[in-house]
Amino acid sequence: MSELVVTLLRIGFLALLWLFVLAALNVLRKDLFGTRVTARGRGRGRNRAPQQPSRPSRGSPTRLVVTQGPLAGTTIPLGPSAVLVGRSPSCTLVLDDDYSSNRHARFFPQDEGWWVEDLGSTNGTVVGGERISAPVQVSPGVPVRVGQTLMELRR
Repeated sequence: MSELVVTLLRIGFLALLWLFVLAALNVLRKDLFGTRVTARGRGRGRNRAPQQPSRPSRGSPTRLVVTQGPLAGTTIPLGPSAVLVGRSPSCTLVLDDDYSSNRHARFFPQDEGWWVEDLGSTNGTVVGGERISAPVQVSPGVPVRVGQTLMELRR
């Protein structure tokens, strides 16, 4: 083999080795810093009409509060649309939790109250200590567990 071929093989092997190192560093970075949360709803759809805030009935919850877990203290205001909970960046509440599914649960308003349903998750959704299999109405203060995260509706 000529010296040129050996040099090219060495350079190719070195480039391949560096690609492997950079890929390993990228995996470590993602593991350390978690899921990237992207801003949604701002700047898209210039011709879209502004949403009218819904007026909650007296005594109905106005926010979803995370009480235990990595996101403890997080508050999400409740409006006319559903709140998706899971690991997917498209969810309203993004959990960095190995025990939650990509689209784990959904809180939604219906009949002057708020309901929660499990979206076919592996580990299930627990409302007030019981695992649910169908949509259940949730009262303010009742704990809802999704993976390692505990949350509740509050006024």
